[in-house]
Amino acid sequence: MRHVSQNRPFVIRRGASKWPACRKWNADYLRSVMGDAPVNVAITPHGNADSVLSLKSPDGKELLLFVKPYETQEPFSAALSSIQSQSQCQHPSHPSSSSSSSSPSPSAPPVRYLQTQNDNLRAEFLPLFADVPPSIPFARIALGQDPDAINFWLGNASSVTALHKDNYENVYVQVLGQKHFVLLPPVESACVNEQAVLSATYKPRSGSGLRRGDSGPASTSTPTPNPDSDSASLEVGARNGKEEVQAEGEYRLSASDLIPHIDTPRTYTPFATWDPDSSSSPYPSSSPNTSPSPSSFPSPNMSSHPTKFSNLSRPLRVTLNPSDMLYLPALWYHKVSQSCSDEGICCAVNYWYDVDFGGGFWSMAGFVRGVAGLSLRGQDGVEYKSREDQGEEEEQDGKRDEEEQGQEQEDAAPPAPPHSIQEYKN
Repeated sequence: MRHVSQNRPFVIRRGASKWPACRKWNADYLRSVMGDAPVNVAITPHGNADSVLSLKSPDGKELLLFVKPYETQEPFSAALSSIQSQSQCQHPSHPSSSSSSSSPSPSAPPVRYLQTQNDNLRAEFLPLFADVPPSIPFARIALGQDPDAINFWLGNASSVTALHKDNYENVYVQVLGQKHFVLLPPVESACVNEQAVLSATYKPRSGSGLRRGDSGPASTSTPTPNPDSDSASLEVGARNGKEEVQAEGEYRLSASDLIPHIDTPRTYTPFATWDPDSSSSPYPSSSPNTSPSPSSFPSPNMSSHPTKFSNLSRPLRVTLNPSDMLYLPALWYHKVSQSCSDEGICCAVNYWYDVDFGGGFWSMAGFVRGVAGLSLRGQDGVEYKSREDQGEEEEQDGKRDEEEQGQEQEDAAPPAPPHSIQEYKN
């Protein structure tokens, strides 16, 4: 309870070892329980759903997009087989090989991830809900409420979740495989260079991945440069909405068939644009593991955009093994990658508890963001503050920074965030 009140993460090793899910779940069990039930599948070319993509605009300038996955429905058994099949094509000793910065070959399959964050374990995955508790006892007591959502996650080592934060208290439980977390406290918001990034969505090229004779309606969104090419060629047309459920083998979609399209109407998503595993980080691979984990590699197609404070970041790194439980406080930045089980899958469950927006913590986080000067700016000529106001504020911020840096040399340095995460054994 002490760590929850202090907004500090901790790990309970084997905290879920007695759960039926941790004793029974494997590929055969999941397939037998879910069968061919239709489930939502997030599909991306690089395993980079909900992340910042760096492209070249037609005039040669860098274009940042917050890109969401192409979502479709597939039979659960088919999606599971696709996830396993992709894992078997990778080198087992290097599970992160597909999540490196290299682009997939044109004929490579896209990356599938079952990741809908909408309380899916009590909805589309309801047959599996009986194998997990309806709430986490310590969280229910410390937070005084039941979970707002319980989510089921299934993927492979190709998927990497970019650095972000959530407005939820999170209890994350690993069931199969491993999850590798890179954690930054809210006070390091000045390091992550959060910007308002133009939103986009992956969609198939016209006619790709569709059943024979079904061309689908044309896309109404604005096409963007091909992310698999350095040129500024534009891809036109994609199918809107979600595909109908199709039996395995009725269509094939390659990674190069998925093209990001700018959302219409245009919207901007606040998101971190600095990758803690980039070369600009002072600790890009400080994992205690003897071999590199997927989290020690930069996110695909991600150009890191450090701030003048990024080199001061001290990320925490932790790996969850099967039945391990992580308490991740609200507003902590986290990047997540994964390693597969022997069956080629990685499976987890997380519990989201609503955060108290009326407490002092939320006000503190807002104050830190303000001090860090993270005013959200859009791209492509859209800004949330006038250029005059921004220039004036940046000039004042620069003067304050010089004064503060001089004062910091005279004063004793404040206590740094912990460089290790507290662990408990169940």
